[in-house]
Amino acid sequence: MRGHLGLFVASADRERLAAIIADRNSAQKHVWRAQVVLLTGDRVGTAEIMRRTGLGKPSVWRWQERYVEEGVDGLLRDKTRPSRIPPLASEKVADVIRRTLEDTPPDGGTHWTVRAMADASGVSPAKVHKIWRAVGLAPHRWRQFKLSNDPAFAAKVETIVGLYVDPPEHAVLLSIDEKSQIQALDRTQPGLPMKPGRLGTMTHDYKRNGTTTLFAALDVLDGTVIGRNMQRHRHQEFIRFLNAVERQVPAGKTIHVILDNYAAHKHPKVRGWLGRHPRWTFHFTPTSASWLNAVEGFFAKLTRRKLKRGVFHSLVALQAAINDFIERHNQSPKPFVWKADPKAIIAAAKRGHQTLETIH
Repeated sequence: MRGHLGLFVASADRERLAAIIADRNSAQKHVWRAQVVLLTGDRVGTAEIMRRTGLGKPSVWRWQERYVEEGVDGLLRDKTRPSRIPPLASEKVADVIRRTLEDTPPDGGTHWTVRAMADASGVSPAKVHKIWRAVGLAPHRWRQFKLSNDPAFAAKVETIVGLYVDPPEHAVLLSIDEKSQIQALDRTQPGLPMKPGRLGTMTHDYKRNGTTTLFAALDVLDGTVIGRNMQRHRHQEFIRFLNAVERQVPAGKTIHVILDNYAAHKHPKVRGWLGRHPRWTFHFTPTSASWLNAVEGFFAKLTRRKLKRGVFHSLVALQAAINDFIERHNQSPKPFVWKADPKAIIAAAKRGHQTLETIH
């Protein structure tokens, strides 16, 4: 049946076809097919349909017939055709996977590339990429890790997570750390602003205008931050910062502090300071596990939002920018909420150690 000038389109089908045409996310081929059927239902001739849609006569007839046979759903489905390219033998797929996991590239590189694996295995680069994607292999990518060797790892994790989840009553819970060697970087040339269709620009080279160290104490319960910029990060500066915090915490409150194992935190003079301030208690994270310290999240936000793309003409400008960021943060702080299960953390660490032992 050619032409289908008598084709009837039900009102429900008209709504679906109109929605396909109006949806900006619809595939163009589906839009064309919907237009063919709607125009045919409106008694538009084949020549005019071809002019409006840009389709040839066989295509117009094909989608008219498909609608008659299968309705709107038929317009959204393509007839599948067997591939002219024979599938790769399972033995060849297994060989590519084995080489990727066990062998090293013949050029002495640290990892396989698609081209290197294609040359070594006799498989096309497209097939190598498809195999890697199917089994989740990405030789060009890697992740950093560090397992804690602290013999008291489990106990410290449970203690710190316990403080986050159920903090002591009538106490202040602080997460304290330093972000050291923050550089006041000035670019050698001014960058260009962002425009539609063009990224903002920034020179790759820079001028150093000095460094500062930010001492920060995050109040876990209300999310506020106490910060001080200092030139160095020795135990002397750490004690000065503790004194500053001591002055800001109301009398009568005990103070629990979560901090890492940096040497300045355990200096004899710091221990002496703690002896003179009995309301303070330090809780150290396990070694190589400073990610348990909540203030690290604030440092990451500071870096991402203020420092990474910042341009600072002087050290004073850098310190002013940091202080401004802290002040704005404290205007709308959010309490820190711990979500990870400590048992899952401990179990993951055990699995990591077991894996390393089997490898080495």
